[in-house]
Amino acid sequence: MDENNSIQLFEDRKIRTAWDEEKEEWYFSVVDVIAVLSDSANPTDYLKKMRKRDEQLASYLGTNCPQVEMTGSTGKKRKVLAANTEQILRIIQSIPSPKAEPFRLWLAAVGRERIEETIDPEQAIDRALETYQKKGYDADWIHQRILSIRVRNELTAEWQARGVEQGREYAILTDEITKAWSGMTTRQYKNLKGLKKENLRDNMSTLEIVLNMLAETTTTELSKAHRPEGFEESRIVARRGGKAGVREAAAQACPGEEAPGAGGTVSRGVKWRLEWAFFLGENGRRQYNRLCKGCIHPCKQSFRAVVLGCPHFQSQRVKKGVDKGGKRAK
Repeated sequence: MDENNSIQLFEDRKIRTAWDEEKEEWYFSVVDVIAVLSDSANPTDYLKKMRKRDEQLASYLGTNCPQVEMTGSTGKKRKVLAANTEQILRIIQSIPSPKAEPFRLWLAAVGRERIEETIDPEQAIDRALETYQKKGYDADWIHQRILSIRVRNELTAEWQARGVEQGREYAILTDEITKAWSGMTTRQYKNLKGLKKENLRDNMSTLEIVLNMLAETTTTELSKAHRPEGFEESRIVARRGGKAGVREAAAQACPGEEAPGAGGTVSRGVKWRLEWAFFLGENGRRQYNRLCKGCIHPCKQSFRAVVLGCPHFQSQRVKKGVDKGGKRAK
């Protein structure tokens, strides 16, 4: 199974999922679903009792539901009992819960959204934007976080092209990059912030996101330039990329200043420049994507970003009330 692991939210409750590219369907952690529907403090024990109480269900689970690798509460991946949408609907029948019907509707929505995002990847970004807004993040943070998702996708696409295996090898390379710019592995960083299941990047400050983004961007560029073969060579590039990203951030901020993670303190002015480092050109000024320059909206992307199109684009000419011929619109 080609797995793309993620966390889905049902009424603010987390459910681990994996997308099977070959079968084009979601698989859900059975224990997580039971925890949501039953509100049990011990969903694993609840599942055991369900199997004893309903022999047909026990047989159904053993025959139809596979073991799928998902990330556990410790941050490590292990195989758990999983079920696709059809199988989850069968399991729901054995759980008396007022949440059953809302959950069925939620399952349908999750499947529909994945299909829509496959056809139009921009919708995934739009949904992430909406989620962060609902969670109360400020506009500047959301802007950088969305941009960091694009940067991360470019990096993983490059790793895939270099023969790096998704899952464990991706995690090790990510650790190398994180350690290079922050001095900590991803797990150590999460421990520092008191995080367990939570997403580390969703709990980073704007400055931390930018530094991580610079490190990943640099790693992508180095990989494209040196074309490493396989995991071990890519690991060397990841270390170089992480360190180079920090140096670039410090140099763009102010010559002679130390970057965060290197033990230095950062002034307010330097912090501002670090946060905007992804946008700064050789002249030290912010530079935007050419398409974004002509748009009235404030969500402008860096000149480093490749923008194929934008559904929110609205020309500056429209704002000024001037048509293409230079005449004032009526």
